[in-house]
Amino acid sequence: MPSSESDGAFETSGGEVHVAPDVREGLSRSERIILACLREAEAEIPGRDVPTAMLYGRVVEHLDISQKDFMMILSRLTGHGGMR
Repeated sequence: MPSSESDGAFETSGGEVHVAPDVREGLSRSERIILACLREAEAEIPGRDVPTAMLYGRVVEHLDISQKDFMMILSRLTGHGGMR
């Protein structure tokens, strides 16, 4: 299923269709996809941190994003980024 900017839906590597959290939460589409991929990865490896490379690999399956932009968004979402 092709992803749609308007509904936030995307297909996971397992073929399941997930809908990212609603845009009214104040997040961009990129942020919503990163968080949804993180949630999926955390469910697969409970009790462990998700490696950044693993998360990036999942995200680029759904979103055309550079490593630099991915890291900036991830840093902002996790609170580990500096104020810009």
